[in-house]
Formats: sequence, structure tokens, C-alpha cells
Amino acid sequence: MVQTRLLTLLSDFGLNDAYVGTMKGVIYQINPAITIVDLTHEVPPQNIAAAQFHLISAYPYFPTGSVHVAVVDPGVGGTRRAIALELADGFLVGADNGLLTKLAQRQSIRQAVELTHSRYWRATEPSATFHGRDIFAPVGAHLASGVPIQDIGTVIDPATLVELPLAACMPTSTGFEGNIQHIDRFGNVITNIPGDAVRDQSWSIHVNRVTIPGCRVYGDVAAGKPLALIGSHGWVEIAVNGGDAHFQLRLNWTDSVKVVIEPS
Repeated sequence: MVQTRLLTLLSDFGLNDAYVGTMKGVIYQINPAITIVDLTHEVPPQNIAAAQFHLISAYPYFPTGSVHVAVVDPGVGGTRRAIALELADGFLVGADNGLLTKLAQRQSIRQAVELTHSRYWRATEPSATFHGRDIFAPVGAHLASGVPIQDIGTVIDPATLVELPLAACMPTSTGFEGNIQHIDRFGNVITNIPGDAVRDQSWSIHVNRVTIPGCRVYGDVAAGKPLALIGSHGWVEIAVNGGDAHFQLRLNWTDSVKVVIEPS
């Protein structure tokens, strides 16, 4: 007997409407023994990059074999593909819009399929606006129940997966240049500059004509003052001690950020 796998849900649906609960109902209709974990449903509407950040940050903390259903899908009903990916240690289900690709590339893709086998959908004629309910949730439930990935779709070349057009972190003559990939509910601004690039060095961040000191903890600066540090997610982040860096520094997604490392 195949052991039921844990299933996670991530979306931009929020919790004011019944969308999340409806997806869970579909999953439980297929297999009421599945354990569902909500990663978050508060991704800013249609913000694929923020969804990607949440998925990458959370993925390592789940058991091997977990199924992750991610629904941030501004192209729903259009020409984008619905896909599932089997990685070395888990499964991803969602739209082929770049949300899943970076994580999949990091973890090594064993198999990629387009979700073409409608017998694993909730209905053979899905809604044009709610593939989370009609395709992704049921496919995730079947994977979590042990259905082999090759049974749920047509094999595709992983090299054809869509990638998000985000600027990469790049080295410079004085450090690194990257951009903002996420802003959390506290107003902390997370960059795409890895913490290992600045660890155990003296450094600062330059953004919007402001220089922000690199620190170890929030308390290294006075209340209300900005700082930069390595967050628990492993990326360099910009914060304000007891405040909101997003609001105070007027920072936004994709803004350019420079790290300057002081000579030793």
C-alpha cells in the first residue's frame, strides 16, 4: 500500500473568500486521509516572484515526497501549460509561468509532465478561471495518494519550462548588485543577494540613495533606524528596527540593490 503523502497549498487567494476551502474540499473528496498544510494564501495578487520566494523558502522543511500545489496563476484559462514536476525529493504542481522553475532546477527534475489527462481533474471541462479547484488541487491529491506522475500527463522537456524574467544577483567591483524579491508583512525587504556573499565581512547596502549598515541582529541599531542583515531565509534583507522598511525607505519589488563590501 502506498503511504499518503503530505500536501501543501500556496496561493494568492487570501482567506476572505471560499477559494482555499473549496480546493481543500476537492482534495478531501479524493482522499480524506491527506494532511494539508497551508504555506500561505497571502501572496500579493498575481505576484509570481513573491510566490516563488515563499515556495523556495519553505520547501526544504517538508518531508521527502511531499506534494506542493502552488496557485498564483494570472494566465489561467490562456495558453500557459498546467504542469507537474517530480523532483529528487518531492512534487510540484501548478502553472508553467515561472513559479516552479527555479526551485525545480535547484532540486533536480526527475520528470516533468503537462497535465493533459483529464480523468485526474475534478471535471473534464474545467472552469476558465479556477484551475486551482478543477485541475491543480485534484492532481495534487492524486499524486499525494500515490498515483505515478507519468499517469497524470504527457511528458515534456524540462528545458522548455518558463523562467521568470528577474535580474540575477551579479558581482561588481565593490560587492554585489541584486534586486528585491519579496516584502513581508512586517515591511522587511528581502533581496536576491545570498547571505553567504556577505557573511563574516563588513558591508553595507546602497538603495535609493541611502546607505544602510550591514548588521547581525535588529538591535544593532537604534529603534526606528534602518539596517541590513542575513534573514532566517538565507537572503540579505533590509529592515527597520521596530519599523517598516518598505514604507519608511519607499522600496518596492524589483528595485535595484547594491551591496558594498569593505576592504579587509
